Amino acid sequence: MKKKNRFLPWKYGMPALILVGIIVVFPILYTGYISLTNMNMYHWNDYRIIGLENFQRALTKVDSGFLSALVTTIVWTVLNMVIQIVVAYFLALGLNVKGLRLARVYKTLLMFPWAMPAYVSILLWRVGMFNTEFGFLNKLLSAMGMQKLNFLSENVPAFISCMVLNLWMALPFMIMMMDSALQSVDKSYYESAKLDGAGFWTQNWYITIPAVKPVLAPAIIMTTFTTFKQFDIVYLLTMQKGSLSGATLQTVITYAHQNAFVSNNYGLSSAVSIIIFLFIIVFSVFTNKGVKDA
Repeated sequence: MKKKNRFLPWKYGMPALILVGIIVVFPILYTGYISLTNMNMYHWNDYRIIGLENFQRALTKVDSGFLSALVTTIVWTVLNMVIQIVVAYFLALGLNVKGLRLARVYKTLLMFPWAMPAYVSILLWRVGMFNTEFGFLNKLLSAMGMQKLNFLSENVPAFISCMVLNLWMALPFMIMMMDSALQSVDKSYYESAKLDGAGFWTQNWYITIPAVKPVLAPAIIMTTFTTFKQFDIVYLLTMQKGSLSGATLQTVITYAHQNAFVSNNYGLSSAVSIIIFLFIIVFSVFTNKGVKDA
């Protein structure tokens, strides 16, 4: 009877394990296999194993474009996260000021950018804000007597435009997390700090930040992963087929997409996908360790 009960959990869990294997494990293993081949539009059926050549090309050849895309992605992630955390923190502090009227209305309105479908928001910004002729920003520049700008035609202004849009879409979630964390801090700490003569910055540094850090850590880590894997903003603003903006901005995700669906180099694209996967796994290990230590 004991031997039979030992296998009972496996019996009940087997359907779920099989489903996870089909949906998650098999695609990863198959991508790993394709990354070791020369599969492309010229070798669709007669591809062969070429070992680690695709990984070598991505990681060692500067002209492959992967290293520059990786640097762009890291800069993109760091800048977005630093600005998100700092801006969201101070906006959340403002929304929690004692006696603030209509605070709930402000918090509700702040959620609209986050709640809107990303595809709709991105295309609205492309046409309504960044368009050379009809965009709000260029109309504003014209009204001020300044020359119109093509915000998406060059890499640096396109990068800044994508970052502004990403912040507009992502800030509400971070503000909501910050707001929830701030409300969990015991107000008696601040009363004691005021009696000791602590000012605004001292209270935030020694009370607020240490108190909200354990609550916010998972949300910040999750948002970091989402920002690192960001695809739709960069693609729809600058690389959408039929409406290329002129910028050659690439992140690791758009680079993998271009090699798979534009250049049809599935071997290289799979190798890049595996590198990204391993990068995220390593980052997850370190961040989880950091959260546990905190």
